[in-house]
Amino acid sequence: MRAQQLRTEVIANNLANVNTTGFKRSRAHFEDLLYQTVQGSTTVGSPEAGTVPAIQVGRGTHLAAVQRVHSQGALEQTGRSLDLAIEGEGFFQIQLPGGATGYTRDGSFTISDTGTVVTQEGYAVVPGIKVPLDAGTLSVSRTGIVSVDGRDGETQEIGRLELARFANPSGLLAMGENIYNETPASGEAIVGFPSEDGIGRLLQGSLEASNVEIVQEMVDMIAAMRAYEINSKSIQNSEQMAQITASMVR
Repeated sequence: MRAQQLRTEVIANNLANVNTTGFKRSRAHFEDLLYQTVQGSTTVGSPEAGTVPAIQVGRGTHLAAVQRVHSQGALEQTGRSLDLAIEGEGFFQIQLPGGATGYTRDGSFTISDTGTVVTQEGYAVVPGIKVPLDAGTLSVSRTGIVSVDGRDGETQEIGRLELARFANPSGLLAMGENIYNETPASGEAIVGFPSEDGIGRLLQGSLEASNVEIVQEMVDMIAAMRAYEINSKSIQNSEQMAQITASMVR
Protein backbone atom coordinates (compact mmCIF):
# COMPACT_ATOMS: atom_id res chain seq x y z
CA MET A 1 0.00 0.00 0.00
CA ARG A 2 2.90 2.34 0.78
CA ALA A 3 4.43 1.61 -2.62
CA GLN A 4 1.18 2.49 -4.42
CA GLN A 5 0.88 5.68 -2.38
CA LEU A 6 4.38 6.75 -3.46
CA ARG A 7 3.50 5.91 -7.06
CA THR A 8 0.43 8.14 -6.78
CA GLU A 9 2.55 10.99 -5.40
CA VAL A 10 4.90 10.76 -8.39
CA ILE A 11 1.94 10.82 -10.78
CA ALA A 12 0.42 13.79 -8.94
CA ASN A 13 3.67 15.73 -9.32
CA ASN A 14 3.67 14.99 -13.06
CA LEU A 15 0.11 16.27 -13.40
CA ALA A 16 0.90 19.37 -11.33
CA ASN A 17 3.67 20.28 -13.79
CA VAL A 18 1.78 19.60 -16.99
CA ASN A 19 2.15 23.29 -17.94
CA THR A 20 5.72 23.74 -16.65
CA THR A 21 8.12 24.72 -19.43
CA GLY A 22 10.73 22.04 -20.13
CA PHE A 23 9.44 19.73 -17.37
CA LYS A 24 10.33 16.03 -17.65
CA ARG A 25 7.92 13.47 -16.23
CA SER A 26 9.02 10.91 -13.64
CA ARG A 27 8.02 7.33 -13.06
CA ALA A 28 8.35 5.17 -9.98
CA HIS A 29 10.38 1.97 -10.23
CA PHE A 30 9.80 -0.77 -7.67
CA GLU A 31 11.63 -3.93 -6.62
CA ASP A 32 10.38 -6.94 -4.70
CA LEU A 33 11.59 -7.47 -1.14
CA LEU A 34 13.34 -10.48 0.37
CA TYR A 35 11.60 -13.83 0.24
CA GLN A 36 10.91 -16.27 3.05
CA THR A 37 11.98 -19.75 2.02
CA VAL A 38 9.39 -22.15 3.45
CA GLN A 39 11.08 -25.17 1.94
CA GLY A 40 14.32 -25.48 0.00
CA SER A 41 14.70 -27.34 -3.26
CA THR A 42 14.61 -31.09 -2.83
CA THR A 43 15.41 -34.07 -5.00
CA VAL A 44 12.63 -36.60 -5.50
CA GLY A 45 13.90 -40.18 -5.74
CA SER A 46 17.26 -40.31 -7.49
CA PRO A 47 19.12 -37.24 -8.78
CA GLU A 48 18.15 -38.30 -12.29
CA ALA A 49 14.43 -38.29 -11.43
CA GLY A 50 13.98 -34.56 -10.90
CA THR A 51 14.26 -31.70 -8.44
CA VAL A 52 11.36 -29.94 -6.72
CA PRO A 53 11.93 -26.17 -6.67
CA ALA A 54 12.04 -24.21 -3.44
CA ILE A 55 8.86 -22.80 -1.93
CA GLN A 56 9.20 -19.08 -1.29
CA VAL A 57 6.79 -16.42 -0.02
CA GLY A 58 7.42 -12.80 -0.96
CA ARG A 59 7.40 -9.95 1.56
CA GLY A 60 6.13 -7.11 -0.60
CA THR A 61 7.76 -4.35 -2.63
CA HIS A 62 9.67 -1.13 -2.10
CA LEU A 63 10.56 1.97 -4.08
CA ALA A 64 13.87 1.39 -5.87
CA ALA A 65 14.10 4.64 -7.86
CA VAL A 66 12.17 7.53 -9.34
CA GLN A 67 13.34 7.71 -12.92
CA ARG A 68 13.07 10.91 -14.92
CA VAL A 69 12.08 10.45 -18.56
CA HIS A 70 13.97 12.94 -20.75
CA SER A 71 11.93 12.54 -23.90
CA GLN A 72 11.34 15.53 -26.15
CA GLY A 73 8.40 17.75 -25.22
CA ALA A 74 6.18 19.45 -27.77
CA LEU A 75 7.54 22.71 -29.20
CA GLU A 76 5.12 25.62 -28.83
CA GLN A 77 5.58 28.80 -30.82
CA THR A 78 5.47 32.04 -28.82
CA GLY A 79 6.90 34.56 -31.28
CA ARG A 80 9.04 36.12 -28.52
CA SER A 81 12.67 36.69 -29.52
CA LEU A 82 14.12 35.56 -26.18
CA ASP A 83 12.10 32.34 -25.99
CA LEU A 84 14.40 29.50 -27.03
CA ALA A 85 13.65 25.79 -27.33
CA ILE A 86 16.10 22.92 -27.68
CA GLU A 87 15.17 20.31 -30.26
CA GLY A 88 17.22 17.26 -29.33
CA GLU A 89 19.72 16.72 -26.53
CA GLY A 90 21.21 19.47 -24.44
CA PHE A 91 20.64 21.91 -21.58
CA PHE A 92 21.10 25.64 -21.20
CA GLN A 93 23.81 26.57 -18.70
CA ILE A 94 23.08 29.17 -16.04
CA GLN A 95 25.18 30.78 -13.33
CA LEU A 96 23.83 30.01 -9.86
CA PRO A 97 24.53 32.00 -6.70
CA GLY A 98 27.85 30.86 -5.29
CA GLY A 99 29.42 30.26 -8.69
CA ALA A 100 28.01 26.81 -9.45
CA THR A 101 26.57 25.99 -12.86
CA GLY A 102 22.99 24.83 -13.22
CA TYR A 103 21.28 23.28 -16.22
CA THR A 104 17.80 23.80 -17.57
CA ARG A 105 15.57 23.11 -20.57
CA ASP A 106 13.52 26.22 -19.84
CA GLY A 107 14.51 28.77 -22.45
CA SER A 108 12.18 31.61 -21.43
CA PHE A 109 14.92 34.22 -21.03
CA THR A 110 14.81 37.94 -20.52
CA ILE A 111 17.22 40.90 -20.37
CA SER A 112 18.35 42.42 -17.09
CA ASP A 113 18.74 46.16 -16.42
CA THR A 114 22.41 45.85 -17.44
CA GLY A 115 21.60 44.15 -20.73
CA THR A 116 22.62 40.63 -19.63
CA VAL A 117 20.56 37.68 -20.83
CA VAL A 118 19.11 36.02 -17.72
CA THR A 119 16.46 33.49 -16.71
CA GLN A 120 13.11 34.48 -15.23
CA GLU A 121 14.70 34.06 -11.76
CA GLY A 122 17.54 36.45 -12.65
CA TYR A 123 20.32 33.87 -13.17
CA ALA A 124 22.76 34.78 -15.93
CA VAL A 125 22.99 32.49 -18.95
CA VAL A 126 26.41 30.92 -19.56
CA PRO A 127 28.37 32.09 -21.48
CA GLY A 128 27.42 35.62 -20.54
CA ILE A 129 25.79 37.57 -23.34
CA LYS A 130 25.19 41.30 -23.07
CA VAL A 131 22.75 43.01 -25.37
CA PRO A 132 23.52 46.67 -26.19
CA LEU A 133 20.88 48.94 -24.75
CA ASP A 134 20.38 50.61 -28.13
CA ALA A 135 20.17 47.30 -30.02
CA GLY A 136 17.41 46.59 -32.48
CA THR A 137 15.96 43.19 -33.34
CA LEU A 138 17.64 40.28 -31.58
CA SER A 139 18.01 36.99 -33.43
CA VAL A 140 19.38 33.59 -32.40
CA SER A 141 20.40 31.08 -35.05
CA ARG A 142 19.92 27.33 -34.79
CA THR A 143 23.62 27.02 -34.03
CA GLY A 144 23.42 29.47 -31.11
CA ILE A 145 24.83 32.62 -32.71
CA VAL A 146 23.23 35.70 -31.11
CA SER A 147 23.12 38.87 -33.21
CA VAL A 148 21.36 42.22 -33.14
CA ASP A 149 20.53 44.88 -35.68
CA GLY A 150 22.39 48.16 -35.09
CA ARG A 151 21.22 51.68 -35.78
CA ASP A 152 23.00 51.69 -39.11
CA GLY A 153 21.11 48.58 -40.20
CA GLU A 154 24.10 46.29 -39.98
CA THR A 155 23.89 43.00 -38.11
CA GLN A 156 26.28 42.66 -35.19
CA GLU A 157 27.18 39.31 -33.59
CA ILE A 158 27.29 39.68 -29.80
CA GLY A 159 27.95 36.09 -28.70
CA ARG A 160 27.16 32.43 -29.11
CA LEU A 161 25.21 30.18 -26.79
CA GLU A 162 26.66 26.88 -25.65
CA LEU A 163 24.70 23.85 -24.52
CA ALA A 164 25.65 20.96 -22.26
CA ARG A 165 24.63 17.34 -22.61
CA PHE A 166 25.14 14.36 -20.31
CA ALA A 167 25.73 10.66 -20.80
CA ASN A 168 22.89 9.96 -18.34
CA PRO A 169 20.55 12.96 -18.06
CA SER A 170 18.23 10.94 -15.80
CA GLY A 171 20.99 11.10 -13.19
CA LEU A 172 20.75 14.88 -12.86
CA LEU A 173 19.53 16.23 -9.52
CA ALA A 174 16.38 18.38 -9.75
CA MET A 175 16.72 21.53 -7.63
CA GLY A 176 13.43 23.24 -8.41
CA GLU A 177 12.93 26.37 -10.55
CA ASN A 178 13.40 24.11 -13.61
CA ILE A 179 17.09 23.72 -12.68
CA TYR A 180 19.20 20.55 -12.54
CA ASN A 181 22.59 19.98 -10.96
CA GLU A 182 25.33 17.66 -12.16
CA THR A 183 25.89 14.48 -10.14
CA PRO A 184 28.26 11.48 -10.41
CA ALA A 185 25.30 9.49 -11.78
CA SER A 186 24.77 11.94 -14.65
CA GLY A 187 28.43 12.14 -15.60
CA GLU A 188 30.33 15.31 -16.39
CA ALA A 189 28.81 17.92 -18.67
CA ILE A 190 29.85 17.78 -22.32
CA VAL A 191 29.76 21.38 -23.53
CA GLY A 192 29.45 22.33 -27.17
CA PHE A 193 27.63 24.47 -29.68
CA PRO A 194 24.08 23.68 -30.81
CA SER A 195 23.77 21.37 -33.83
CA GLU A 196 27.28 20.01 -33.21
CA ASP A 197 28.63 16.84 -31.57
CA GLY A 198 25.22 15.32 -30.94
CA ILE A 199 23.78 18.44 -29.29
CA GLY A 200 20.32 19.60 -30.37
CA ARG A 201 19.55 22.73 -32.32
CA LEU A 202 17.95 25.93 -31.05
CA LEU A 203 14.59 27.26 -32.17
CA GLN A 204 13.96 30.95 -31.55
CA GLY A 205 10.44 32.09 -30.72
CA SER A 206 9.45 28.71 -29.26
CA LEU A 207 9.40 26.95 -25.91
CA GLU A 208 9.51 23.26 -25.06
CA ALA A 209 6.38 22.15 -23.28
CA SER A 210 6.21 19.49 -20.58
CA ASN A 211 6.43 15.90 -21.84
CA VAL A 212 3.64 14.82 -19.46
CA GLU A 213 0.75 13.05 -21.20
CA ILE A 214 -2.39 13.67 -19.17
CA VAL A 215 -4.29 10.62 -20.44
CA GLN A 216 -1.44 8.24 -19.62
CA GLU A 217 -0.98 9.77 -16.16
CA MET A 218 -4.70 9.42 -15.42
CA VAL A 219 -4.64 5.77 -16.49
CA ASP A 220 -1.62 5.13 -14.26
CA MET A 221 -3.32 6.87 -11.34
CA ILE A 222 -6.46 4.73 -11.70
CA ALA A 223 -4.29 1.59 -11.79
CA ALA A 224 -2.43 2.71 -8.65
CA MET A 225 -5.68 3.41 -6.80
CA ARG A 226 -7.12 0.00 -7.76
CA ALA A 227 -3.92 -1.73 -6.63
CA TYR A 228 -4.07 0.21 -3.35
CA GLU A 229 -7.66 -0.92 -2.75
CA ILE A 230 -6.87 -4.56 -3.57
CA ASN A 231 -3.86 -4.56 -1.22
CA SER A 232 -6.04 -3.07 1.50
CA LYS A 233 -8.61 -5.82 0.97
CA SER A 234 -5.94 -8.53 1.15
CA ILE A 235 -4.69 -7.15 4.49
CA GLN A 236 -8.25 -7.13 5.86
CA ASN A 237 -8.76 -10.73 4.74
CA SER A 238 -5.47 -11.76 6.35
CA GLU A 239 -6.53 -10.17 9.65
CA GLN A 240 -9.92 -11.91 9.53
CA MET A 241 -8.23 -15.27 8.95
CA ALA A 242 -5.90 -14.62 11.90
CA GLN A 243 -8.91 -13.78 14.10
CA ILE A 244 -10.65 -17.02 13.12
CA THR A 245 -7.51 -18.99 13.94
CA ALA A 246 -7.20 -17.24 17.33
CA SER A 247 -10.84 -17.97 18.19
CA MET A 248 -10.33 -21.68 17.44
CA VAL A 249 -7.38 -21.80 19.86
CA ARG A 250 -9.53 -20.34 22.64
